[in-house]
This record gives sequence, C-alpha cells and structure tokens, in this order.
Amino acid sequence: MPFSELGLSEKVVQAVAASGYTEPTPIQAQAIPHVLARRDVLGIAQTGTGKTAAFTLPMLTLLETGRARARMPRTLILEPTRELAAQVEESFDRYGANHRLSVALLIGGMSFGDQDIKITRGVDVLIATPGRLLDHFERGKLLLTGVELLVIDEADRMLDMGFIPDIERIVKLVPFTRQTLFFSATMPPEIQKLADAFLHNPVRIEVSRPASSPTTIVQSLVASPREPHGKREILRNLLRKAPDFKNAIIFCNRKSEVAVLHKSLHRHRFSAAALHGDMDQRARMAALESFRNGDVSLLVASDVAARGLDIPAVSHVFNYDVPHHP
Repeated sequence: MPFSELGLSEKVVQAVAASGYTEPTPIQAQAIPHVLARRDVLGIAQTGTGKTAAFTLPMLTLLETGRARARMPRTLILEPTRELAAQVEESFDRYGANHRLSVALLIGGMSFGDQDIKITRGVDVLIATPGRLLDHFERGKLLLTGVELLVIDEADRMLDMGFIPDIERIVKLVPFTRQTLFFSATMPPEIQKLADAFLHNPVRIEVSRPASSPTTIVQSLVASPREPHGKREILRNLLRKAPDFKNAIIFCNRKSEVAVLHKSLHRHRFSAAALHGDMDQRARMAALESFRNGDVSLLVASDVAARGLDIPAVSHVFNYDVPHHP
C-alpha cells in the first residue's frame, strides 16, 4: 500500500516522495489511518521500525487546519533524551517542507531565552524532554491547556530514566479530551498500567515481539578480566580484528568510564568521540554528527544513546559493561 492511500494530505505525500520513500513500514501503515481518525494509539515497536514517521506524518496532516496561539502549543511530543527530541524535530523539518508550521524544541543545554521567544510566538508542535518542559511551565512561560494531541514516545525508556512522575504530572496539565499516542518498545507491567491510565479505548498496534532482537544481528559474549587495563586491551584487540568492521558504538554504564575509555582509545590511536549526559548539548550533537558522517569510527557512549537514534550502517556494537537495562 503506498503512502497516498493512507489518508495523508497531498502536501505530506509529496514531502515523503521527495525524501525517497515509497512504501510505508508496517507500523506506519497500521497507525497512520487511526491517528488521522483521532483515535488513541498504543504502539509497541522496536527501534528502526519507522515509528517517528508513524506519528509525524499524520500530525502534519491534522495540523493543516487551525493556528497556534501564544504560549499554547497545539501538540506536544515527549522524548526521554535531547538527542531523540532533536531527531523528531529533524523529521518535522523534512516532512513538513511544504507546510508553514512552527516547531519548537525544549531540551536542556540550550538557552531558556531562545526557547521562550519561540513559545511566546506560538507553536504548532512542541517537542520536549519532561524536565525542561516543566521548567518552562513553572516559570509561567507555557500553558498546556490548548494541547490537542499528546505523544509519549519511548515510554519504557522514560521508566528507566525515572521520568514517570514527571510524565504523570504533565498528563494532568493537558486537556482530558486530548488525543494520545503512546509508544514503547517493551510492555512491562508498569508501562501497561500507565497506558491504561493515559489512553481512552486505544487501538493497539504491535509490529514485533517485545524485546526481540533482529535476526540479522550476530551476538557474541567475550570473557574479560576484572582489571580495567586488561579489559581495555581485549576491546582494542576486538576492534582491530572484528570481521567486516566499519564503525562501532561502545556502551559504558558510567559517565566516568566513558571518559576514561575515550581517552585510552585516543592514546592508542583510535578515532573516537565520546557522548554522555554531562556534556553540553552542542558537544553532544557534534559528537553524534562526527560519527554519522564518518569523521570518527568509534562512539563511546553512556545509555543516553541506547535507544532510537538514527545512525545508518553501524557495523558493530560493544557493551563494554553489562547494561543496567538489557
């Protein structure tokens, strides 16, 4: 089924075609008609399934009528990390090329003043991390009473990061009559409970078995000594000998470990960038961009990069530490 048969507006269909896409992914094909019909949607979808376009494309169509008012966004998208929020903004820029909609990004590490100016002018789409959104609300710079559509993305990641109390508070600030889209890669009992509380008679869409790994990924377990020097040496040998190696993301559990490992790899003449939550936003985006465009072949990261980032053609992933949330 082509995008033109999903009920999207002609402007959106043209923008999708210009981006080079012809056929929707399963979650897009299943979710878009229900979003356009103003139904609540519960989507269970793994990273890489095209979930972001499953809500941005119908939102663009719905927003073609109406206009934004000062300090009162029409739609709200909540993301767990700054990088995911910025990626959703890029999606609106790409697919909204034929629209004149205003989009604002509220994330930490950026100027409050610049964000205030955008909100005051009025925004059609507000993309935010929970903490920064509540900061603006508490400063009296933002009203959520005009939100028509709420998207809660990566809900299980929100749970992992301790954002659920913030999400519950935000949901109480938006109108009860809103439309809600709720996406999660897994559905543990805590997330199911939230979905039951936030959604009204939702359409449930499940495009992959929860917590399943793609069959194209080869996984290996490598024994290593407890001693840090020996562990780093094993990683270096793996990087040098890995078959069909192009680039790699290396995950560490602690920000301090990211810094130590990044410095060690540089010392041994590996091309690497670091990414963790204590870096300022410009440095984080620069590190991601250098990895995306091939300026560096290794990205040493905390779990801030663990979910949903669109980085094409990554050949290897190393869990330097056993993840807190497998």
